[in-house]
Amino acid sequence: MLEVSDQAGTLALDPAFLARIKEMCQEPLDLCYQCQKCSSGCPAAQFMNIHPNQLIRYLQYGAKDLVLRSESIWICSSCETCGLRCPNGINLARVMDACRQMALEEKKATARRIVVFHKVFLDTVRTQGRMHEIGLLGKYKLMSGQLFNDLVVGVRLFRKGRLALVPPRLAGQKQITRIFQRTARKQGTAR
Repeated sequence: MLEVSDQAGTLALDPAFLARIKEMCQEPLDLCYQCQKCSSGCPAAQFMNIHPNQLIRYLQYGAKDLVLRSESIWICSSCETCGLRCPNGINLARVMDACRQMALEEKKATARRIVVFHKVFLDTVRTQGRMHEIGLLGKYKLMSGQLFNDLVVGVRLFRKGRLALVPPRLAGQKQITRIFQRTARKQGTAR
């Protein structure tokens, strides 16, 4: 483990981190030359504490703790705008997924409410085969402790028919279940 210091403080560097992320996402991160097209096109960059191009640079340096504790990996919506703009074809959405996965595995995720939403979202898709907003909101509200902070908006959406009480049936539920099972086996965890 290497450490470098500057005015911002000490940064621990793990040279094996880049290799592990590259193995997980299969993206050529060494090709990034910091043109910043990913960050300039990212619709969520204004909400990130580390912009996409900076995140790649930190990955290249091996700044594992900084990246895995960053809120930016959770704010990314995987819209793939960055990948479309990248002149080297780096799919940054895959990179963010790998970082999220590693942050969860190593229990370094710090954005608790975002992590809770991420888990509830995936669980809803796994069990329902698609998104069911009321189920997602109910689970999220209970797990995050944010029970009544936006109740008025929820009631308005329900009255307008935007939130269905019963999830719609999905013909391909078995295929969705198999996808989650294969993913869990690949990661070495049982669901």
